[in-house]
Amino acid sequence: MKMKNKSFGRLMTLQNIMDWGQAERGVFSKLKPATKTISLRMSESMLYELKLLANKMDVPYQSLIKIYLRERIDKDLTKRVVEASE
Repeated sequence: MKMKNKSFGRLMTLQNIMDWGQAERGVFSKLKPATKTISLRMSESMLYELKLLANKMDVPYQSLIKIYLRERIDKDLTKRVVEASE
C-alpha cells in the first residue's frame, strides 16, 4: 500500500502529537530494577558471618548484602538531605 502523503511519517513524532504539559510521571512498582553483576572482595570471615546471618534470616546471603547496602545508602542520603537543609 502506497502512502499518498510521503511527508506524513516524518511529521508524526511524539512532540507533535503529545501535550507534555499534561504528562504525569508513571510509577511501575512491580518492575524489578535492572541489575549489574559485580565482583566484591571481602575477608573470608566477613563472608562467613554474612552467610550465618543470612541463614538465620532465611534469605540468600547476596540478598542480605543488598538489603544492608540499601539501608545504609538510604540512611546516608537522608542524613545529607537533612544536613543540606539546615
